[in-house]
Amino acid sequence: VQLQASGGGLVQAGDSLRLSCAASGRTGSSYVMGWFRQAPGKEREFVAAIDRRSGRTQTGDSVRGRFTISEDNAKRTVYLQMNSLKPEDTARYSCALNPSGGFASSYEDRYHYWGQGTLVTVSS
Repeated sequence: VQLQASGGGLVQAGDSLRLSCAASGRTGSSYVMGWFRQAPGKEREFVAAIDRRSGRTQTGDSVRGRFTISEDNAKRTVYLQMNSLKPEDTARYSCALNPSGGFASSYEDRYHYWGQGTLVTVSS
């Protein structure tokens, strides 16, 4: 399984950005895809996840109400729509795949496959 994230960049506070993560390889038909982020000097943080079959999602506390995760099953792609960006959202955003579907877990140890990440920088 390979994951390719894209869409990062430099934006100003208050702007919006949409990240994409395309999965390829033998993903199976039941899996969960999630987004995590890591800022310099900080631990990796859960952002959002979506279960492919049910469409159920989970969103991290720090981004709830501003970020939305969605999916295009035909393209095996998930999106992270980020609105009202803040400087504290600056981080490398990585997508990950949990091959055990059913619950959009926030625990990173449930995710077996990771993409290389895309950098998001929010200036004040």
